[in-house]
Amino acid sequence: MEAAALHSIEKLLQPGWSESHDLELKSARGGVPKSLWETYSAMANSDGGTILLGIEDNGSLSGIPDISKFKNNLWNTLNNRGKVSENLLTNQDITTIDEGKFTLLMIQVPRASRSQRPIFIGQNPLTGSYRRNHEGDYHCTEREVGRMLSDREESPADSRILEHYTMDDLDTASIQQYRNRFTSLKPDHPWAGESDLGFLTKLGAWRHERSNHSEGLTIAGLMMFGKEEALREALPQYHVDYREKLSDDPHVRWTDRIHMDGTWSGNLFQFYLRVIQKLSADLKIPFQLDNELFRKGETIIHEAIREALVNTLIHADYQGMGGIIIEKYRNRFELSNPGSLLVSMEQLFYGSVSECRNKTLQTMFMMLGAGEKAGSGIDKIHLGWESQHWRKPRVTEQVQPDRVHWMLPTVSLIPDESLDHLQQQFGSAYTHFSPLEIQALVTADLEKRVDNNRLQQITGAHSADLTVLLQSLVTKKTLVKKGHGRWSWYHLPEQPGSSVHNSDSSVHNSDSSVHNDDSSVHNNQTWEQLQQISQPARDKHRLPNSQVEQLITELCNQNWLTKRELGTLLERNTDGLRSRYLTPMVSQGKLKLRYPDTPNHQNQAYQAIVD
Repeated sequence: MEAAALHSIEKLLQPGWSESHDLELKSARGGVPKSLWETYSAMANSDGGTILLGIEDNGSLSGIPDISKFKNNLWNTLNNRGKVSENLLTNQDITTIDEGKFTLLMIQVPRASRSQRPIFIGQNPLTGSYRRNHEGDYHCTEREVGRMLSDREESPADSRILEHYTMDDLDTASIQQYRNRFTSLKPDHPWAGESDLGFLTKLGAWRHERSNHSEGLTIAGLMMFGKEEALREALPQYHVDYREKLSDDPHVRWTDRIHMDGTWSGNLFQFYLRVIQKLSADLKIPFQLDNELFRKGETIIHEAIREALVNTLIHADYQGMGGIIIEKYRNRFELSNPGSLLVSMEQLFYGSVSECRNKTLQTMFMMLGAGEKAGSGIDKIHLGWESQHWRKPRVTEQVQPDRVHWMLPTVSLIPDESLDHLQQQFGSAYTHFSPLEIQALVTADLEKRVDNNRLQQITGAHSADLTVLLQSLVTKKTLVKKGHGRWSWYHLPEQPGSSVHNSDSSVHNSDSSVHNDDSSVHNNQTWEQLQQISQPARDKHRLPNSQVEQLITELCNQNWLTKRELGTLLERNTDGLRSRYLTPMVSQGKLKLRYPDTPNHQNQAYQAIVD
């Protein structure tokens, strides 16, 4: 779309709106376009958005000739269950706009709730469900539809009884450790006197099904107390992984790691006990663990870290790809889990609405004083970070595969080192920046990028004000804009001869966010070497999947490669390469993203992870 045309359209909307919401333009010269319903489904199944009808792809206005007839047809289709699964719109969501001689229609599509998803067109959710990503609408896979259908069930995902699994599949030591901690915390609780089976039944780890008189071990029970072999058999996608990188040596991948390697049970309770100590260690805040590893002299920041860990464990979709990944760096924590958010980002940060995917697990952690209901766990995370004047946590949601990622920086909101860097870069102009402008520039410096949504999370300022501020900084040549609309982001101007920031001074490790010239694929010698490595793929287009994965791993070893560069080297279709190999390899921990917080970044690149 031409910049001038985009600007004129944005004037029709609330200032700053388009950098916080999804926007789709559609022509309506032939009546209600068929693609409207795909976009309606996609936006409803993602994070909502707005459709402007009566505008061509190039941004020129074409209008809607008979607006009354058009709206009548629109409502008829919305309310026809044979064509659209559910109508989410009210009269307030559809607005007529008179723009000179042209009449336009604006449709604001809300995010569907977990009980409404998937929103689909036609009568079959498997063939009529769509979602949104950076590139537009895409048809949902059978797995994605299945996960949305599973999420809408009123019974918790982890309460299902597992057939053919017994008490023998549980780790006795884990049950005893849990009971000891429970009794220590609640010595007079009536559950304390129950037998193991009775205690597990009270917790929801063992359940009686009244409708068919069956009973057995629940998914939550197995995940919390199970043995590794039983976990792998019952839940093939289940995986927990803690990674710690505190060394300055670039050749040291991890300084510590806890994963399912056969040396411990692998269940969530044991993982929690091991990881919470690792995350809390080395914090320069007075703290003392009691003999039972819980709440003695606990500070608000330790409570926040515990809530972040438990939040990741109880909201995960354990049928999804990639497993639980907890990472500790010198200047941040990163926690990610499979699955999508069950509430909107706005509800997550500013509302008290709470939706939990695994309510039985939530209860189990709450009985040990960990985990909160009614959304207060998120509040505790923010309060903990505010108490240290650290930069606010950032949460992002990705699709294909669905994952939620939390980044918790442990650096000052405005560190002196970053201020010094900005003063050096901008000289005397620095003294004229407002506090909000400095915050935007510091974010771009620390996190290598800044956008409207991130600044809203940090400052609480209105989207419209932040758009004006960011555009002003672009005009002053202190920020460079990339992308349009919701996917707009900004970075500092490149400086001639500038060096890569040390990982300790950046919220994002330089390995994953800054391009290193020494490993650039644009170096002729390196490119020739990569061509030699990838020659088998160009010689023979039908290679086993395992061999293609091996070639990708070799190509991306110490090199950041985009899907286009990989497509050229391997002579493969880039979209097919991404969906068939790159995305699964990221989920499996074989590749990492150059821009982990923006999976659909236009310059996304991949590098191999070597254990």
